[in-house]
Amino acid sequence: MKSSNSYYILIVSVLILAGLDLCVGSGGAGIPEGIIFTKLRLPRCLIALLAGASLSLAGLQMQSIFRNPLADPHIMGVSAGAGTGAAVATLLVGTALPAALSGLTVVTAAFVGALLSSILVMAVASRLQSATTLLVFGVMLGFVFSAVTSILEYSANAESLKVFYSWSAGSFLGHGYPSIAVMAIALLAGLILAVYNSRGLDVTLFGDEYVAMTGLEPARIRNVSMVGSCLMAGAVTAFCGPIGFVGIVAPHLARSFTGSSVHVRTIPAVLAIGAGLSLLADILSQVFPAPLPVGSTMAIIGIPIILYILLPVRG
Repeated sequence: MKSSNSYYILIVSVLILAGLDLCVGSGGAGIPEGIIFTKLRLPRCLIALLAGASLSLAGLQMQSIFRNPLADPHIMGVSAGAGTGAAVATLLVGTALPAALSGLTVVTAAFVGALLSSILVMAVASRLQSATTLLVFGVMLGFVFSAVTSILEYSANAESLKVFYSWSAGSFLGHGYPSIAVMAIALLAGLILAVYNSRGLDVTLFGDEYVAMTGLEPARIRNVSMVGSCLMAGAVTAFCGPIGFVGIVAPHLARSFTGSSVHVRTIPAVLAIGAGLSLLADILSQVFPAPLPVGSTMAIIGIPIILYILLPVRG
């Protein structure tokens, strides 16, 4: 589907899902409907849109620079770094800090953890010429952060663990318009870098040798992509927790939808598809009597698609 009308189909689909998302979700006894809409449902919907678009755009770039169909922000240790930051914060929640600051503390610490992992990846990326080696480093970095997180969990008390597990389950709830503004700025910055770097991402698909023949620098292309991707993924993970699968699935669907791997064409599609998948996951999480973690509903959607990609049905 290469017609411009195809993009309109995506936009309309996202708008329909956004409308459905605004209609679902529990309210509260005695709370006016207007407050429920402006304080709960609208922020949740906007955060879902921004989170899905950000993680999908990050996943698209990482799959290109690593030439790996299963690469996404998680594989480079960004989410694991955020989890370690959140785990550190739980050691203070309920003890040294008032309960009212617990959520803010976890978000701030998670963002710092994601930032730290991003800095480490960027420092290594500036010294490595091989995308494969950098990919392996990201996986190993994620294992290290996960091990540290497990140690911190073992040391935390029950109240602190409850806060941490609430964050780690993944949710688009609980944040207001300042959080939305931060995520929107991160997405805008990442989008500008992705569009600026789109030609480099196109030639990267053919290997570093081909990139060098075109006069471009493979390391610079990777660095620009990693800066934007880590910024977007770090912001999303800090506020929403570790949301998986959308960063892997959306790029494959976008390439299938556009029938192209040219990034100028796939970037608009991946933004819309990622936003739609997150909205769908949020809708599923809200239709149950007790809302489910978004990370779980995203897995329900994403795993069958990934299996289909890995195990295509042969006619």
